[in-house]
Amino acid sequence: MGQTLTGLLTSVRAIAGRPGTPPRARPGGGPDPELLAALRLCGDHLAALAASGPLTDARRTRLIASIGALTTACSTPGADAFDALLRTGQQALDSGGDAGARLALALADEATALRARSKGAWRLRGNALDALGRSEEAITAYERHLALQQNTAAARDVERRIATLRAAGDRIDEALALVGDGSEGGEGATGAVRLSRRLPAADARAAFTELVRLRTTERGAADPAVRRLAALYAEHRRLSDRDPMADPLLGGAEPLGVPGLRRFLAGRTVCLVADTPHTAEQEQRPGSSLAALIGGSDLVVRCDAVRHAAPTARTDLHAVTLRGDSPWKGPRWDRRATARLVFGDPLPHWRLALRSRLVPGAQDRIGDATLRRPLHDPALLGEAAADAEGPASTAYTVLRLLDFLGTPARVDLIGFEGPAALSPREREWIGARAGATDDTAVRITLR
Repeated sequence: MGQTLTGLLTSVRAIAGRPGTPPRARPGGGPDPELLAALRLCGDHLAALAASGPLTDARRTRLIASIGALTTACSTPGADAFDALLRTGQQALDSGGDAGARLALALADEATALRARSKGAWRLRGNALDALGRSEEAITAYERHLALQQNTAAARDVERRIATLRAAGDRIDEALALVGDGSEGGEGATGAVRLSRRLPAADARAAFTELVRLRTTERGAADPAVRRLAALYAEHRRLSDRDPMADPLLGGAEPLGVPGLRRFLAGRTVCLVADTPHTAEQEQRPGSSLAALIGGSDLVVRCDAVRHAAPTARTDLHAVTLRGDSPWKGPRWDRRATARLVFGDPLPHWRLALRSRLVPGAQDRIGDATLRRPLHDPALLGEAAADAEGPASTAYTVLRLLDFLGTPARVDLIGFEGPAALSPREREWIGARAGATDDTAVRITLR
């Protein structure tokens, strides 16, 4: 990958021109100046990636591939590189972090300069500004997108996001009116705290937190105004974490966080069942030892798409990992389960997948954002996001989460051999914790 990255960086700079020189369209219908400027931005980003060490993150790999496709389009006479430019911007955004969002924003700026009436360019700009926490600017870009968008169904997500950003800003405005003397930030009552809906999201959260702390110290938690301020703060944080949904309870389902999952598992025996034809056949066979083991467990866990188990087969916890560039486009999760956990990153994709694929009434509890990336969340396991064997399987993610929580009485694995076998690293982790092994299950005693 290092040689490939170096070669691509050389190609990008050769097409875009020397660093520091203004982009020029080549004679005879060469790339537009905006495309050359975009290539130069990509070249700078590639240089930073090359300096950061070996690349093992699949999302960054996809970004590098999309930059390569953009480079090819810009160097091909007569090719329309605009779509490649938008794809590169989206991959930059999907790669995560402020650096990726800044590159996406810069590419969106070039795209809107190139085609001012491109709804895709304005959507990309809004998403990038949103990811950077620049809410008011994001709203403006989203509104430009909606003015050009003719697809009513596609517009709903953007309309919902605009409503969320405005609602979060309204909470800030009400808080300022509640604590202030007319000056922004309420300096007359709380000192030098500066809070504004125009602040970047991270700064606004920090300022809001400090405002609540200071007012609580001054007047006490029992003061009615302080209680309302705390409620506004909680609503603002909730809106920062997720958009409202048309049916937020999905037929009465409750959000499930880390404490709730710990209680859900406490003292129970858990059976994690692989979805294979053999396991499904044994599970339905009367008198089989495997069926007895599954039926005798307090909680039955199944992962991802369950194709072989009977529709009536018991599922107490269903866990699924979002895969691919558009995970919100997959089949809906309509198998009945007591609780459902959805693992995925980045956060916007996770949100969209939940809105698109959850089915009202198909679950009683839904894992919230605190459970969407347990292996890599610093508040939970906090491990590196990738290794040489690729992304973790859903079953392994569930096992690590159960081990971290430490409340189940026992965990049994059923059918994880052959096509359903876990990776060597995952099997090694399991082997180090296996309390007993037989023909049907690997029994793990959690720490």
